[in-house]
Amino acid sequence: MTVLTELSQQIWNPWLLSLFLLIGGLLSLGCGFFPLFQIKTWWYYTVGNLRHSNSTSSGISSVQALATALASTIGTGSIAGVATAIYLGGPGAVFWMWICAILGMSTSLVEKLLAVHYHQPALGGGWKGGPMYYLSKGLHAPILAGWFSLACIPAALAGGNLVQSSSIALALHEGFGWPPLAVGLVLALVCGGILLGGIGRIAKVCERLVPLMALLYLGGGLLVLALRITEIPAALALIFSSALSPPAAIAGGAGYTLSVAIQQGVSRGVFTNEAGLGTSAMAHGAAQVHHPVEQGMWGIFEVAFSTLLVCTVTALVILVGGVYQPQEALAQIQTGTIPPDALGVALTARSFSAVLGPLGAKLVALSLLLFAFSSILGWNYYGQQGLEYWMGNRQGYALYQVVFLGCIVGGTVLDVSAIWCLVDLCNALIALPNLVGLLFLAPQALTLLHTWYKTASPQ
Repeated sequence: MTVLTELSQQIWNPWLLSLFLLIGGLLSLGCGFFPLFQIKTWWYYTVGNLRHSNSTSSGISSVQALATALASTIGTGSIAGVATAIYLGGPGAVFWMWICAILGMSTSLVEKLLAVHYHQPALGGGWKGGPMYYLSKGLHAPILAGWFSLACIPAALAGGNLVQSSSIALALHEGFGWPPLAVGLVLALVCGGILLGGIGRIAKVCERLVPLMALLYLGGGLLVLALRITEIPAALALIFSSALSPPAAIAGGAGYTLSVAIQQGVSRGVFTNEAGLGTSAMAHGAAQVHHPVEQGMWGIFEVAFSTLLVCTVTALVILVGGVYQPQEALAQIQTGTIPPDALGVALTARSFSAVLGPLGAKLVALSLLLFAFSSILGWNYYGQQGLEYWMGNRQGYALYQVVFLGCIVGGTVLDVSAIWCLVDLCNALIALPNLVGLLFLAPQALTLLHTWYKTASPQ
C-alpha cells in the first residue's frame, strides 16, 4: 500500500486540490458568482418550491435526487473528516473549507445541470445521467467517460462500502457491545432488501432517512452551540486569524503552517460535498424536471447544506467544546505522539460529551450509524451506474450486488484502515475526467444558465 499511498499523495497534493479550486473559481466568475448573489433565486427553486416537488412516472423527483446525493455526501467525513482537518491543519482549515464550498457551489450547479441536460432513458423506466453521459455525448470523449465509469466501481466497493460498514460495526460494538459479524449480516440483509428496488426505492428511503439524520445531528450540535453561545465569537475569530496568519494565531507556539491549513481545509471541502468529483451528479441525473438548470439549483443547495451548515456545526462544536487545544495538538503532531482519541470521530464525540455529557457520545454514535448507512445506499447506485455504462448493459448487476453485499459483511469484520489510500486514489481517478469535462463544457452550461435565468427567475 506504500506505493498507492505515495501515488495518491502526489496526485492530490497540491495538483488535484488546486485544480478543484481553479475550476470552481472559473465557473464562479463565469456565472457571476450566481450562488452568492442570487440566493433568492436558488432558494425559491429549492426549499421554496418543495410542495411542488413530487415524483413522476418517468423519474424521481428533485428532492429524491437531492436526498440520494446527500445520503452519500453527508457521511462519516462530516463527523470524522472535519475533526481530523482541524487537528492536523488547525482552526484555519475551517476557513479554507468554506472557501472550497463557496467555489464548489458553482461547480455543483454546472455538474447537476449537465447531468440532467444529457441524461437519457434508463432500462425499465426513469432516467440515468452523470459525468459519463455528458463526457460522451457533450464532450464526445468516450475514453474519459469509460475512465470515469470504471473508477466508480472500486470507489463504491471501498470508500462507499467497506469503510462505511466498518464504521457502523465499530460504533455499535463500542456503544452496545453488538458482535461485528452479526451487525454485518443484518446490515447486508437490510441493504439488500432496499437495493433490490433500484433507484426508486433507494430514493424513497433516502428521502425519509436524510432529514431524520440531519435533524438528529444538527439538533444536537445546535444545542451544544446554544449552551456555549458566548464562546462562538472567539471560535470564529480563531478560525479567521488562523487562516490568514496561523503562527500568530496560536499564542505561545510556532503555529500551524498556512499550506497545511489550506490543504486540510480544501481536501475536507472536496470530500464532504463532492463538488467536482462528479459522483452525486449521477443521482441528480435521474431526476425529472422541467429544465436542467432547476436541478442545478439543488446542486447549490447540496453544497451549502453539507459543508456550510453540517460541517460548520461540527467545527464549531469542536472549537467551543474545550477538548481540542491548538497548542497541545500541534505539540503532539510535532513529536509524533498523537493519542488514538485525539482526532476523527473520537474528537467529535468527546467535544459533544464535554457539553452534553454521555448523551453527546451516544448522539454522535447514532448519527455516524445513519450517515454511514445512507452512504452505502448512495454509493451502491453510483457503482451500479458505472458498471452499466462500462458493460453497456445490466448483465453484471447480479454479480455486482453479491460482491457489494459481501463487502458490507467484510467491512464489519476486517481491518479496513489500510484501504484508505485506495479510496483516495479512486476518488482522484474519478475527479480527473470529470474536472476536464466541466472545464470544456462550461461555456455550454453557463449559456443554459443565463438563458434560463432571463425567463425563469422569481420577481
